[in-house]
Amino acid sequence: MKIHKEGRKILFFTLLGLLVVNLMLYYFNSAHLTFNRIFSGVSFIVFLLILQFFRSPYRNLLLHEDLVVAPADGKVVVIENVEEPEYFNDVRKQISIFMSPINVHITRNPVSGVVKYFKYHPGNYFVAWHPKSSTKNERTTVVVESLAGPQVLFRQIAGAMARRIVWYVTEGDEVNQGEEFGFIKFGSRVDIFVPVDTEVKVQLGQKTKGGQTVIAQLKTSSSGSFFG
Repeated sequence: MKIHKEGRKILFFTLLGLLVVNLMLYYFNSAHLTFNRIFSGVSFIVFLLILQFFRSPYRNLLLHEDLVVAPADGKVVVIENVEEPEYFNDVRKQISIFMSPINVHITRNPVSGVVKYFKYHPGNYFVAWHPKSSTKNERTTVVVESLAGPQVLFRQIAGAMARRIVWYVTEGDEVNQGEEFGFIKFGSRVDIFVPVDTEVKVQLGQKTKGGQTVIAQLKTSSSGSFFG
């Protein structure tokens, strides 16, 4: 299993800390062997949970210029038309994907194109499904002018557990569909905003895989497709 670069330092120091604590227990608390063994078992489970969080599985990416693919693993929790006040200042169709702590937390470009806008917003840490999380939590906003023409806005949103958002894009970058644009540590969600005439391909409650699940199809006069 491949480990994502964002988790290597955390995993190293977590493993080191757990080893030190366990060795100290066995040395200074040798009379309580049962407790020490239970603590060792709990330490092992904790490390495995953190390890699976930072896994980076191989993905056979779906590439298609008029399709919008899921930017993250998770579950579709919002499909609705809303006013988007930060960039478009008009009504857009919002699709939101909630990422639980057991999901892969890599975030991927939903479309290929050029980054026209990027902004990081410090903020609060409401739970990710809270209505205010999209506008009040710590977040990043990325707008890509897709190869198909329409602009697509997507937003990493920190949650109650996720206290750090990492991004790899800036304005002017050319990005490829399915490639990583960031990482959210320990649970959160991603919002996607597309034109209201976009055809949604997912349903509420549906599970998604980043870079593979088609969530919408943009309206365009021409398109091409291939798999990679």
